[in-house]
Amino acid sequence: AATAAVYKQWIPNTNFETTSNWDKGRVPCASDVVHFEKNKVVSVFVRSAHALTDMYLPLNGEFVLASGAGFAAFDGSWDPGCDSGATVRFADAEHHAWFDPTLWQAVSPGGDLEPSGHMFSVDEERVPCRYDDVIFQPETSFRVNVDSSRQVIHLRSISLMGQELSSPEAWAGYLRGPSAPLQFHGNGTVQVTGTGCPDKSGCACGNAPDGHRICAALLRSSGRQCPAPACQSPLQPLGHCCRVCGATISLDFTPDFDLQKYRDRLVQALLSQPKYASVRMAISKVHKAQTFLGVIPQSSTPFIQIVLIDDEAAAQTGTAAEQMAADIMEDIAQHGEALGIASGKMEVATGSAFSGQARSHALSMITAGTVLGLLFSLLLLGGIFFLYRKGKLR
Repeated sequence: AATAAVYKQWIPNTNFETTSNWDKGRVPCASDVVHFEKNKVVSVFVRSAHALTDMYLPLNGEFVLASGAGFAAFDGSWDPGCDSGATVRFADAEHHAWFDPTLWQAVSPGGDLEPSGHMFSVDEERVPCRYDDVIFQPETSFRVNVDSSRQVIHLRSISLMGQELSSPEAWAGYLRGPSAPLQFHGNGTVQVTGTGCPDKSGCACGNAPDGHRICAALLRSSGRQCPAPACQSPLQPLGHCCRVCGATISLDFTPDFDLQKYRDRLVQALLSQPKYASVRMAISKVHKAQTFLGVIPQSSTPFIQIVLIDDEAAAQTGTAAEQMAADIMEDIAQHGEALGIASGKMEVATGSAFSGQARSHALSMITAGTVLGLLFSLLLLGGIFFLYRKGKLR
């Protein structure tokens, strides 16, 4: 839900049985020597029993054992699947960062993956927001770097080992235990509030101070640069790392606006139509910083941002998104007041040269009309002032 909490699940783990956690790409077997780096702090969940030839342990760490799990010395009997006798090293888990959007996925409250469908989130909102619920999968261990530009990272709740911690007191109790320092490291502090978004018009995510961390992590995983957009003058949505083709709509709202109801309206009335099968939509409340004379920062202004992108190619890139944006603006013109929408502004970038020219023409007409209106107003005021000075007008 847009106004209620969203469930976001951490993807990596430090489980003993996860093959990607070992440098050989496999779980150690009986004739292997297991090697944990002595100075690397780690928490490792072990699901089953393992026989090993030798194991070097870290100076600071823990094994969390499931029922029946444990370790035994290899008795030397022949194992057809394990005759290498290699040294198998546990991978470094220090680099998994909280503000890496590729390491989170949206899930239902039960932990099932949310169908991607036609909805997506701008990059800052792919990482847990201040009113979200965070899930670390049951029977998994993890280690996450919470370096942040903020002292405190607020969340509604955290689920660990199948237990939901949804109050400040419960979370404080967990932090006093032995596992928390092994699981969370970095200069940030995670804080559970137990409260959801109090505003029906939605709440801003709150990850803007760490936007540079989010984009750096995203670009690092995708080749260190944004893909080249297939349109002229691509758009830069707030909270998104790369420019996009398609359309954005900025909505000014009144106290009657309900973000969840409006999102449902757009999905049911427009996004579900077959002609918009290629379109994906993101909608959320964002804050845009206001400046005086473009330099001096002032207070930020909240508005609702709608981002529309599509899967069209070449000259058709963004055209389906543009058409849906036009339908949204038409709906606002007819029903905006009843929906709690004061005004809306649309920006478009497509691969079609004709579409771009049409927008430029419309913009020039609006600009010319504005200039003529101002000139007429000045002439009118000047005439009134002249008549007043001549005594012809009282």
